Amino acid sequence: QSDAQLLRDYAAHGSEPAFAGIVARHTDLVYSAAWRQTGSPELAREIAQSVFTDLARKARALAGGLTPDASLTGWLYRSTRYEVLTVLRDERRRQAHQRLVMEHFNPAADPAPDWQQIAPVLDEAMAELGDADRESLLLRYFQNENFHAVGRALGVSDDAAQKRVSRAVERLREFLAQRGVTLGAQGLVVVLAANAVQAAPAGLSAALAAAVLGGATVLTTATATVGKAIAMTTTQKVLVTAALAAAVGTGIYEAREASALRTQIQTLQQHWTPLAEQIQQLQRERDAATLQLALLREDNKRLALNTPELLRLRGEVTRLKSDVRAVAEVENDPTVQLARAWKAKELRLRQLFEKNPDQRIPEMQYVSDRDWLDIAKSADLDSTRGERFAMSSVRSSASFSFAMKLQQALSSYKDANKQKLPETTSQLAPYFRPPVENADAMLSRYEMLDQETQAKEGYKNASIIQKVLVDKSVDNAMLVGVGMMGYAPKGNTGRAPVKLPRELGPVLKAYMDANNHQTPFDFDEYKPYITTPEQQAAFEKFVKDATQ
Repeated sequence: QSDAQLLRDYAAHGSEPAFAGIVARHTDLVYSAAWRQTGSPELAREIAQSVFTDLARKARALAGGLTPDASLTGWLYRSTRYEVLTVLRDERRRQAHQRLVMEHFNPAADPAPDWQQIAPVLDEAMAELGDADRESLLLRYFQNENFHAVGRALGVSDDAAQKRVSRAVERLREFLAQRGVTLGAQGLVVVLAANAVQAAPAGLSAALAAAVLGGATVLTTATATVGKAIAMTTTQKVLVTAALAAAVGTGIYEAREASALRTQIQTLQQHWTPLAEQIQQLQRERDAATLQLALLREDNKRLALNTPELLRLRGEVTRLKSDVRAVAEVENDPTVQLARAWKAKELRLRQLFEKNPDQRIPEMQYVSDRDWLDIAKSADLDSTRGERFAMSSVRSSASFSFAMKLQQALSSYKDANKQKLPETTSQLAPYFRPPVENADAMLSRYEMLDQETQAKEGYKNASIIQKVLVDKSVDNAMLVGVGMMGYAPKGNTGRAPVKLPRELGPVLKAYMDANNHQTPFDFDEYKPYITTPEQQAAFEKFVKDATQ
């Protein structure tokens, strides 16, 4: 049966075997997550009992919103996370000298080095994932379910489940990288599969089910006070916390706690005779807490006498306050703010290519982060004209970087072929050192110059020209030769530039007068300023000559 079916059976009929089945199925997950985040097997046991107790209380409301094949993995994991955060918050508020009593501690084998790095931040990174991604990871690697079972629990196909798990692994890897843990996706999968779930101590599942089911019965037949007394494993934590508070300044807490315990014992005796053994346990824990209180009082006296340590701590607080002020000053520094503005422009420039993939060229794999930033710093990204110039600058930087590699390949080819030039640029692919990724795609954008073009002004010593341009109105074609690199004369094709017809002179002047004396980017910008049939005919011939 699925988790949803078992929970409905328990909520509707009070079926203890159904609830015990849920506990047995998920104890390892909850216990491992709690232990990993607290570092304490004892706290992990208590947190696990609190989580399953909460599940029992909310069974009826929770079961009503689940699909028939739904899994409780995600709900239990989130509940464990919330309970752990509550426990850790309480722990941080306690004095540094508090020592937790560790019982039934059975350390596991040393984990792999990667797991030692991942474990402290894994659950924090998991908490940043979306519900669907986190659920898929929990089912696949924390519950060891196959993709068919994952898909059924999530209500998707097997293939969709596999893709969702792969996407979730990649996002988890990114969140871990932000916390200083760098690991490949495959390595992360291996580490998770091997370490994410540790076997809970023997008998813990049965103990949890018995405690929770017993607690649920009392909650329906007795007062809330009796119900709280059922959660026996949390009592010691409460007593130790209370004892520390008494040691610090309350003085009378021991008597109040003892009185409260006696009241609880009397209530248990009146309402449920079989609780006698648990009452005895409460008494033993009260005695242990009394002893712990005495020890803590002694520690408190020693701390009160340790004035140099107190002064050191005060000095540390002063230093931390100074550090906070220094950080605030850095945040307000004009240089820092300017650097952030540059980085924001760089991000906008990169996003322009994401929104306009047709503006990309394969050579852009060679644009460095420094190149992106330098181009963005001086770019005008608040106008269409400025955006086109900025994207052209990125393509130009990319083409220049590739041209240097192309020049070396051309030289190597000539050395290997008695100083002869290749007939096509594709022949240069084997001569890149080191090999170039996507070399064929980039070489197809270049062609060998014929002898007639090489003799023209501006093409001296050039052998190769960039024949494919994204934006012909602003891009320049690269020229590459042995011992030379540069840009072809404006026109980019190796042919002489086409002159503007005399009839279009007034059109150009009208455009420049209306656009702050700037020249047009492309042919379409001329059209609004054409006023006569003669100008229209001259314009059409000009476009034809320039684009053939």
